[in-house]
Parts: sequence; C-alpha cells; structure tokens
Amino acid sequence: MPTVERQAELPQPAREEIRIEQVLAALGDPVRLLYVRELAKTPMGGVACGMIPLPVTKSTRTHHLRILREAGVISMRAEGTRRIACLRRDDLDALYPGLLDGILGAPH
Repeated sequence: MPTVERQAELPQPAREEIRIEQVLAALGDPVRLLYVRELAKTPMGGVACGMIPLPVTKSTRTHHLRILREAGVISMRAEGTRRIACLRRDDLDALYPGLLDGILGAPH
C-alpha cells in the first residue's frame, strides 16, 4: 500500500527515465532556467510554487513547472492546496555529473 506522501507526488519520470535531451530543452527556456536557479537556493524540502517570483502569468507558470517536472528537473508534491517544488539534484547529478552545477553557475 502506498504511503500518503507517495500519493501526494505529481507524476514525474523515475531516475532511469530522465533523458538528457528533455532536461536540456526544459532548461533552455529563460523563465524555466530562472526558476531552477532560484529553486537551487532554497532548502532541500522545497518551496511552494508561487514563492519564487516569475515574470509570467499564473497559467504560464503552471506550464513552465509542468515542463520541468515532466523532464525530471524538478519534483512536485501536493500539500493541501499548495504544490511544493524540489530540484531533483541527486537524480540529475547521478545521471549527468557536473551538468547542473555547470548550468547553474553559467553567467548567461
């Protein structure tokens, strides 16, 4: 029987299903890259989706977060009416060592 926390997770690829072309495409958008850079600065437990300001509407934010989640860059879980986003750093570092650090550290 699944745990309550597991039931609250939104659909996302398992580590072995994450593909580099999807990760790079997701991070290739400036708004999504901004979100991931800010998310990387937050605590490991994640942050509510609306807490990181983005220069887009709520519906566009939702679209960008879905792209990141489906690519395996972030995970999201429901906590009541909030959605908590976490960077999947462990998975990305295991699959593509140094990639995330290089992207996050790039000046442009």
